[in-house]
Amino acid sequence: MDDAGNRIPPLTDHFTDLHLHSTASDGARSPSEVVHQAARVGLTIIALTDHDTVGGYAAAVAAAGPLGVRVLAGTELSVRVPWGEMHLLGYGFDPTDEALLAFMARATVHRRDRGHAMAAALGRLGVPVTFDDIEAQATGAPIGRPHVARALIEKRVVGTLDEAFDRFLGRGRPAYVPKALPGVEEATSAIRAAHGISSAAHLKDRGSREALSALKGQGLDGVEVCHPSHGPATRKDIERFAVELGLLRTGGSDWHGQTVVGPSHGALGAERIPEEWVRAIDQAIEAR
Repeated sequence: MDDAGNRIPPLTDHFTDLHLHSTASDGARSPSEVVHQAARVGLTIIALTDHDTVGGYAAAVAAAGPLGVRVLAGTELSVRVPWGEMHLLGYGFDPTDEALLAFMARATVHRRDRGHAMAAALGRLGVPVTFDDIEAQATGAPIGRPHVARALIEKRVVGTLDEAFDRFLGRGRPAYVPKALPGVEEATSAIRAAHGISSAAHLKDRGSREALSALKGQGLDGVEVCHPSHGPATRKDIERFAVELGLLRTGGSDWHGQTVVGPSHGALGAERIPEEWVRAIDQAIEAR
């Protein structure tokens, strides 16, 4: 892949990206490639937040050492909330913690079941995509809708990921299948028990003071302020609520290795996370 679509300007200051994905889940680049790209654009601290797995962490750490990049253990879990589904970022936990790994393993089984259900739904629509096609795209990673979308592209049913979601896989579309989701407290407790901290991801207009207060009562430690889907007003509001409620502030590009970026997934390192936030996150992790 080339990097023409990233358009990252030269950087002179150290900076951090706490929301990245690799081929260990639904990203397009291997964990080591993510680290090399991070170093190329000047990142010195990253978190590999693959969905329901830490499968890429060891490879990322191995690649990071010679490059002077620090890799924070991370993951992105899906949890049940009153409005449906929320993504929960975990940071700084022990990546060998057996209880957390078991939690992720259960989520991976649910993802596989969902993949079968999506393949069946596509079959009923006469779309020639099987579970084997989806599994081939995942290459052993926890199955997600992007893998189904890539199978649709491979079969030339659609031309782009956006088209796949718009026609088949988005919420309310004919091949959409909801996830089996754990509760927020179950997930935050698992992260906390593994000596990590949790942060609500890309809440957008759901990030009200009331919602964040309720989530804090369920064990939430922080909230993602900086994200490509958050405009200036949203960032300002969420940051203010975080400060008022004593929540950590996090952020990241949600980069999936793509060269064409959009409103949901930004360019690698495009979100600049203040050092003050990183210090607070480190202190909270150390206290665990």
